[in-house]
Amino acid sequence: MQGTGETRESRGLLCSSTYVLMKSPPLTVIAEIKAQMGKEKALGEILAKLVQPTLQEEGCINYDLHQGTEDPTVFMFYENWRSKADLDRHLQTPHVTAAIARMQGVVAEPPRITLLNPVG
Repeated sequence: MQGTGETRESRGLLCSSTYVLMKSPPLTVIAEIKAQMGKEKALGEILAKLVQPTLQEEGCINYDLHQGTEDPTVFMFYENWRSKADLDRHLQTPHVTAAIARMQGVVAEPPRITLLNPVG
């Protein structure tokens, strides 16, 4: 994205079409992370710091962070990646490995990660 003249919005438009410009459909990731009670703010700050550097990564289509409205201890990333290899590289980046280390003591349980492919 950086230096290509491409914007986050234009990438979304390209990928929301029927993958004409992509060799394969994107990989969707749903990552649910639950904070310990009273640690919501701390976890939210850790997770929010992942968004901007991740959006600059090769293969990142979108990386959206959400917080539960009924249960504010629940955080969820909705992500789309060009490929599983791009996701695997993301998981090894310094900002992700540092965030995982900082999450110790603020998460209530291990994150739940679901990988999805489009239907149709």
